[in-house]
Amino acid sequence: MFGRSRSWVGGGHGKAARSIHSLDHLKYMYHVLTKNTTVTDHNRNLLVETIRSITEILIWGDQNDSSVFDFFLEKNMFVFFLNILRQKSGRYVCVQLLQTLNILFENISHETSLYYLLSNNYVNSIIVHKFDFSDEEIMAYYISFLKTLSLKLNNHTVHFFYNEHTNDFALYTEAIKFFNHPESMVRIAVRTITLNVYKVDNQPMLHYIRDKTAVPYFSNLVWFIGSHVIELDNCVQTDEEHRNRGKLSDLVAEHLDHLHYLNDILIINCEFLNDVLTDHLLNRLFLPLYVYSLVNQDKGGERPKISLQVSLYLLSQVFLIIHYAPLVNSLTEVILNGDLSVFSSKVEQDIQRNSAKSSIRCFIKPTETLERSLEINKHKGKKRLQKRPNYKNVGEEEEEERGLEDTQEDPDKAKGTEGSSKGIKPSGENEEIEMVIMERCKMSELSISTVTEQNTTDEEKSAAASGSEMTNWSRPFLDMVYNAQDCAEDDYYALFVLCLLYAMSQNKGIDPVKLERIQLPAQHAEEKSSYNHVLAERLIRIMNYAAQPDGKVRLATLELGCLLLKQLVLSKSGSIIKDVHLACLEGAREESVHLLRRFYKGEEIFLDMFEDEYRSMTSKPMNVEYLMMDASILLPPTGTPLTGIDFVKRLPCGDVERTRRAIRVFFMLRSLSLHLRDEPETQLPLTREEDLIKTDDVLDLNNSDLIACTVFTKDGGQVQRFLAVDIYQMSLVEPDVARLGWGVVKFAGLLQDMQVTGVEDDSRALNIIIHKPASSPHSKPFPILQATFIFSDHIRCIIAKQRLAKGRIQARRMKMQRIAALLDLPVQPSTEVMGFGHSAASASQHLPFRFYDQSRRGSCDPAVQRSVFASVDKVPDCS
Repeated sequence: MFGRSRSWVGGGHGKAARSIHSLDHLKYMYHVLTKNTTVTDHNRNLLVETIRSITEILIWGDQNDSSVFDFFLEKNMFVFFLNILRQKSGRYVCVQLLQTLNILFENISHETSLYYLLSNNYVNSIIVHKFDFSDEEIMAYYISFLKTLSLKLNNHTVHFFYNEHTNDFALYTEAIKFFNHPESMVRIAVRTITLNVYKVDNQPMLHYIRDKTAVPYFSNLVWFIGSHVIELDNCVQTDEEHRNRGKLSDLVAEHLDHLHYLNDILIINCEFLNDVLTDHLLNRLFLPLYVYSLVNQDKGGERPKISLQVSLYLLSQVFLIIHYAPLVNSLTEVILNGDLSVFSSKVEQDIQRNSAKSSIRCFIKPTETLERSLEINKHKGKKRLQKRPNYKNVGEEEEEERGLEDTQEDPDKAKGTEGSSKGIKPSGENEEIEMVIMERCKMSELSISTVTEQNTTDEEKSAAASGSEMTNWSRPFLDMVYNAQDCAEDDYYALFVLCLLYAMSQNKGIDPVKLERIQLPAQHAEEKSSYNHVLAERLIRIMNYAAQPDGKVRLATLELGCLLLKQLVLSKSGSIIKDVHLACLEGAREESVHLLRRFYKGEEIFLDMFEDEYRSMTSKPMNVEYLMMDASILLPPTGTPLTGIDFVKRLPCGDVERTRRAIRVFFMLRSLSLHLRDEPETQLPLTREEDLIKTDDVLDLNNSDLIACTVFTKDGGQVQRFLAVDIYQMSLVEPDVARLGWGVVKFAGLLQDMQVTGVEDDSRALNIIIHKPASSPHSKPFPILQATFIFSDHIRCIIAKQRLAKGRIQARRMKMQRIAALLDLPVQPSTEVMGFGHSAASASQHLPFRFYDQSRRGSCDPAVQRSVFASVDKVPDCS
């Protein structure tokens, strides 16, 4: 690695050969440092190489020689690193020093070695050193260094970073100052550091974070997230032409990162931190910005607002990602049962009179920056070591005046928390968190208890769910959820509302009782006898709009509506849907049949589209989580494929896409209808795997039409096979050596996916290609067979070509007839299949071979011993 690595003393063998991985070489490096205490232009490179070499020796010593760390500690060599930093020696030295320190701490594995390095507080001195963070490289290595240190945190090492006596935690406080850094990798590193800190089960350290940093950090973090959301909303408002989708996708991805980070904090389950975070998220972000924007689209007010589609989209993401019960229950309560009074100053003042603390339900910028707030709290800590936590970040002056009173209360709290494990909140802190939303929850619970506790009929429950009989209780947010499902003009808002309802129904943290009050489906709901009639009618109306020729409902909206309706009316004992609603649904299904009839054509492309769409729908059901990660649905629905938006998330363009959409609508409504009527699907798919011949099947080939051929594959292989043609398939078989007249299938492919062409210079040859059915309409067909078939003479070649061509035509014709039967169109039966003289009755059985039943006979059957074939070539006797 270095120039001195080989025999720098001379000699070449024994003790004279000194390795760079040795205690002696570390001593030499120490000697170099003592001779170069001042950084100059002449010794800068020498010092950098010396630091690198020392790091390499320490890593080696961690694994091989403990005396290396003894010497490092004895000589206090970390002091030299600090001195070099403090001399303002330039970015080159700073970058190299941070890089080598990062490598050192990453590779140290023994705890004793780590304790040596962390002792004497030198690492904390490096952390608080004033680097030039305007330099991107220094910033990158610095934050990487902090992240590496945070990965070493545990109950033992945390004491090297958190000083309980001085109330100082440089690793954490210095890291969170970069929470809003312009570079995304820095922000990600900060989140990782904070999560690593929160996971350490050290009560004094966690109380320090709560008392001194939680409010400043979470309030600034919430403001940062909210500002980001407003930027996202502005991007949506100004990008109706889909020109800034790249920027919009980045903004959505960043919001998802924020939510996952918040959820990671909450699932650590440190209760007093969760209380602070939940309070700030509800009262500073989710309620005043997300929920308030659901019904207040007047941009002229004082409160900041976002558009309805963005609000619904972001709330859906919240419920899909965050499952922390106190947070999602409070949010659900407001959306389903709350009204605008939760934002009125009068209600806030009334509740504040009865609360120990005030609550600000508004999206406002913190009065101080995070760095300034940390500095203020640090100085306050010097005057008074412990301070009652101020979760609302207001009323600082009153708390200062009550300082003496608070310090008398704190020792009792400390005693109560000393023996408690992480996540157990002290009993004295119950009065610390006073959230207006919880008061509102209690009010709403009392107001509807008269409905839920009585023996009500299904109609009364449904009326209560829609709020029609509670005229004195306004629920504007719930009304918006119902009204936004109107798809008469488009489904722009309906898609987001359905996503929100689905996310709430799947959220494990929400109390099912809250959803049952308005009879919304819950993921783990018990047996039910009623459902929300208003919601069911809105969902069926969406399906009716989707089945109209000029319907503006996207396939994603329809699929989500079908999913929600199944959740709504299906119980463990079966479907509980009312006859009137089932009749309306059947009407929508009939409309979808009429719609598809308009596109039914005898062309080959229709059959391929029909089977491709069924395959796509069954193999790739909708994933709502992935849907809500797609930023493109935030923009107005478009009908052009030039945007690159997935077909199910936009409107169709041209006859081909309209046909695809009509096919998919038919499939969805047919499947839903059968599901709710508890009937099995007997006609789809058109090609059933269990009805097809598969490779290695053993078949009775007596009385079967076979043509001998030689198959030359694309990779140069050559095999002798017999070609057999069935109703739906062509097969290549070879004789079974165990039983005379039987054959083993070596290849089977669908006739409808086959291409047959002649060879110009050989009248005995055919080029045959069979493609694998495409997984999506846009995927390139993949050939599962691409070979040249050589027959004995040109007559057999012509017979084979005609048989394959007729078989392909007949196979497609039969499937088109089955589609016509599905659409209640007249079907003309065909009495001849591929010229074999099959009757309509035998063709309707759809057996792979007419001799398939014979293959199930035992070997003792005398028919097995016969070798009578109506074939062009006889199977040779292999016995």
